[in-house]
Amino acid sequence: MEFKLRKWKLDDVNSLVKYANNKKIAANLTDQFPHPYTLENGKAFIEMASKGNPICIFAIEINGEAVGGIGLHPQTDIHKKNAELGYWLAEPYWGKGIVSNAVKEIVTYGFENFEIDRIFARPFGTNIGSQKVLEKAGFILEGTFKNTLYKNGVYLDELIYAVRKNN
Repeated sequence: MEFKLRKWKLDDVNSLVKYANNKKIAANLTDQFPHPYTLENGKAFIEMASKGNPICIFAIEINGEAVGGIGLHPQTDIHKKNAELGYWLAEPYWGKGIVSNAVKEIVTYGFENFEIDRIFARPFGTNIGSQKVLEKAGFILEGTFKNTLYKNGVYLDELIYAVRKNN
């Protein structure tokens, strides 16, 4: 299925709220991704995501509609040669290879536009779909931290996947 990564626009707020307001999506993200996902959450997110030069956070667009997001979050201090990858996709588009391809595209973008050597992601141990996405995109499991995360009253494993610039 064809998609494109592009800058978020305020016009995306209704599709953002429509697709982001999904308990299954929120269950696999940090608590910074709220549920329920409101119009105010969407406006605040788009305002934040539209900043930055170069841009770090992109909308995933399919058929002219924003149906997900993907971003790189460059780190600071002694971690400055790293960026954290985050992403989500509307449930109707799961299992179609979209995110695996979007991850590959943003990895290339990240290494070309930021002074980084490593891009990492931290899926929950229960998020098998995200683990497969990362592996398909060339990420390697670097570590597993048992019962490190606390989400919805349950302890979860935190996995660290990464890809390096000179692999």
